[in-house]
Amino acid sequence: MGKDRLPPLRTLLFFEAAGRLLSFSAAARELACTQSAVSHQIGWLEADLETALFRRLHRGVALTPDGVRLYEATREALDGIGDAVTRIRDRHRPGVLNVATDFGFASGWLLPRLGALRQLLPELDVRVVTTQNAIDLRREAVDIAISFGHGHWPGCEAELLFPERVLPVCSPAFRASRAPFAAGAATGIAASPADLASLPLLHLESIGPAAWLSWSDWFTLHGLPVPAGGHDLTFNNYPLVLQAALMGQGVALGWSPLTDELMRDGHLVALIDRPIQTERGYFLVVSSRRKPDERRDRFRRWVVEESRRDGDHRNGG
Repeated sequence: MGKDRLPPLRTLLFFEAAGRLLSFSAAARELACTQSAVSHQIGWLEADLETALFRRLHRGVALTPDGVRLYEATREALDGIGDAVTRIRDRHRPGVLNVATDFGFASGWLLPRLGALRQLLPELDVRVVTTQNAIDLRREAVDIAISFGHGHWPGCEAELLFPERVLPVCSPAFRASRAPFAAGAATGIAASPADLASLPLLHLESIGPAAWLSWSDWFTLHGLPVPAGGHDLTFNNYPLVLQAALMGQGVALGWSPLTDELMRDGHLVALIDRPIQTERGYFLVVSSRRKPDERRDRFRRWVVEESRRDGDHRNGG
């Protein structure tokens, strides 16, 4: 073959994932393969180009100058392919708006409001796609996303809907069965955050570093050692965490607005009414490269108005 031949597309997809995530193991999880398969593809590509594309670090990898150059070109090419695919799909499915979010937001906030959305915009056909993985609007057939993070997604515009605001929550029966908290609820004397260390905690599993506040973070922010555990439960999606809390299996971290309705209805109660708020949150995310779309804009306006209404309700407005 000539000197200008391109590497196989499969190899470039492996390279792009590793370059974006800066981790062979994270790329393997995203691509549903083994870390050795990713390493093999990258090794083949480096041998073919006769240059190192990554520097192997103690934890993760970093792109070399040649790696940065190839990553930017690959990313631009995949963006162009993604745009073309989206336009083709939009032409053949003109009435469908594809919305991506995580399991917790879909079940705890979006799903209860879809009936109101259908009444307001009956002609809008919404397809909700849920995932716990990071959503990349440049690669996926998604028109708009409601994503959790710090507000920065390359190639996208992000608008804050809800800041991360977290309380430890449980069922009323669970609180009543635990002496320090039952007494505090009756007398108005608040229990101590340290009292949670002996309770069964409900965890949300994370692949890699957690994007959201974890129980370890919660104890650390209160200046407390992280409990050793031993009677905790871990789930791979947030609706299961909340279901376990509702069934009295332990204490969950409750994110506003995902638990607001459950708390208003008395199904969940706060063990300690001292919310922690971070700089992260749920953002409405759209690609900067997308062309104007009336369906997307109407959905966006509705979500923003609903989030502001929720905020006013939470603040007593």
